Amino acid sequence: MSEAAVEKEVEAYKADCTKMLDEVGKMIVGHREIIQGVIIAMLSGGNVLLEGVPGLGKTMLVKTLSDTMGLKFSRIQFTPDLMPSDILGTMILAESADGAREFRLEKGPIFSNIVLADEINRATPKTQSAMLESMQERSVTIGKETMKLEDPFFVLATQNPLEMEGTYPLPEAQLDRFLFKLRVEFPNLEELHTIMDRTTAREQPTVSEVMGRERLLQMKMFARDVPVARHVQDYALRILQGTHPDNALASPKTKRFVRFGSSPRGAQAILVASKVRALMDGRFNVSAEDVRASALPALRHRVIMNFEGEAEGVSTDEVIHEIIKNTSEKAKA
Repeated sequence: MSEAAVEKEVEAYKADCTKMLDEVGKMIVGHREIIQGVIIAMLSGGNVLLEGVPGLGKTMLVKTLSDTMGLKFSRIQFTPDLMPSDILGTMILAESADGAREFRLEKGPIFSNIVLADEINRATPKTQSAMLESMQERSVTIGKETMKLEDPFFVLATQNPLEMEGTYPLPEAQLDRFLFKLRVEFPNLEELHTIMDRTTAREQPTVSEVMGRERLLQMKMFARDVPVARHVQDYALRILQGTHPDNALASPKTKRFVRFGSSPRGAQAILVASKVRALMDGRFNVSAEDVRASALPALRHRVIMNFEGEAEGVSTDEVIHEIIKNTSEKAKA
């Protein structure tokens, strides 16, 4: 691709992302960073774990995104009695018009482009595993038949941080399959006024389709072509190393409060998200600022605190902020 063609594609990429952010903003008040984070994850080909109390618009966000892209959307409410077949589908015995009986596949809600897994920590580990395997493999096996899920396939899972009693927290290995973990905060007073004005009036805002499925796939592929300079990649890897308490680059809080650091998937998530973030800003190169902005959502669910950290209420966000602060953009000679 020529330099002029690259510049033109970068401009189009930025314009499409801006349109999407503005269109979603018609329905979702505030949460600009959350919306941007979800879009970055989609364009990176990853999934998102969204943490926040009920009623903050998580379902509306995912539904609105599917509408702006013209994609199929499904919502799965996770409960303790939910079975893997309720998600994946099952083989049923059906009777044809001529009276013959045969097994027919009844597809589950996983066969969609955007899937909202609501309160994923309320389902049993068996059901969670079926869902997370589909996320990782991008395929579903029912009986002897294995089917590929249609691309794009994106899962946004939610969990309520307040009600943990009677839930099944996701194991660390399963959490590692999410590209980002985003935290939805409570809106401020001005945003609450806007929410009331929009939701209690007769007319409700609507969104229009910004891009189609083919354009989304094209943008996903183009993001992978963004180059990353060696020193920028080195910066991301040193941040990753800083999450490990036994590493020389570990910060004081890491050494004191962290039990295990992030896997290499953390660095992969940082770099691929940084590529998308650079394109959204109209650049065809990744900067250290892109790495810093992507590090927190990419690492906060991959750092495991020790007993002392949990007892003193130290959050992974605090640890990661200190790591970023203590990690120099240039490696020491």
